[in-house]
Amino acid sequence: MTRPVRVVQVGLGLWGSNWAADVLPEVETVEAVGYVDSSPAALRQVQKAIGVPRRRCFTDLASALEAVEAELVLATASVDAHFAVARAALEAGRHVLVEKPFTATLAEAAELAALSEATGRRCDVSQNYRFQPAPILAARLLARGRIGRVHQVTVDFRRNAMNEGIVRDWVRKEPLLLDMAIHHFDLMRMVLADEPVRVSCRSWNPGQSRYTEPAAAVATIDFAGGTVVSWRGSFVSEGEPTPWAGCWRIEGSEGELRFSSRDHLGSRVRPDRLSLRRGGRSVRVPAQPVLAHLDREGALAATAQAILSGSAGALVSDARHNARSLALAHAAIASAGAGGAWTDIERAP
Repeated sequence: MTRPVRVVQVGLGLWGSNWAADVLPEVETVEAVGYVDSSPAALRQVQKAIGVPRRRCFTDLASALEAVEAELVLATASVDAHFAVARAALEAGRHVLVEKPFTATLAEAAELAALSEATGRRCDVSQNYRFQPAPILAARLLARGRIGRVHQVTVDFRRNAMNEGIVRDWVRKEPLLLDMAIHHFDLMRMVLADEPVRVSCRSWNPGQSRYTEPAAAVATIDFAGGTVVSWRGSFVSEGEPTPWAGCWRIEGSEGELRFSSRDHLGSRVRPDRLSLRRGGRSVRVPAQPVLAHLDREGALAATAQAILSGSAGALVSDARHNARSLALAHAAIASAGAGGAWTDIERAP
């Protein structure tokens, strides 16, 4: 068996500690050899929770990379720290996998992409919603022309962060459009195999919201191939929750495809769903693909495989590729700030 990719994880807060406990141990092609956090309390917690030896814990990345042999740095710190961690890892000759959104600005994204290419080291983004059965099958069916030429897509996303205990950081910057909707924006690009060219977006903060920034929004997105996407989202909805990847309806010249994905609520986990209509009636669809690793495990396993084989799979989103998803999120924010004015993606700040 090929030796696993050795990983140093940076960032052991609420989400990072979940990565350490529930994700890293499930991927057989990686081995966690170091843990980094500037907080000694966070390091003590990971030592206690999952039995990490003290000698594997560090308060800075440089010390960790000097003390242990590692090929990959996993960046699960706060968004504002992603750029510095990823740049340091690449400059040290390591590959890096970064949580989304992988940088706070497009300028930072461009710099990491250029550095990755200059160093010959991977800089991948954990767009974990890609590693689910329904969107993978949807992309395949559209590519085969099963519903003809796609012209319209609607995506609905409804969750209630206040009721579900999703996040405690009520002052988070752009909690919906940047932190959450980037999942859906990235899936649009993957499923349609197309790129967005402009967006019109309105966002607001409903009266019941505890967030300080907009937690509800609607957007219309034009894609290069002529498809128009209508996206509607809320992180403070009082309606029935949708799956995390949303509910999708895709209309083509010869039929309609619907899917929902990542249907998790507390301990409940429901399978992805996908249906197809042609000629006004439901038709049989192929079985959904069976993935060895789903979600974040899938993203981590795919990056590890790319490092081991030297070739990235189709679902992997590296810095250059993922910057386009980030650009759509920033363009939507810019449009919302301008009252819904159409904003070209390439002109996003």
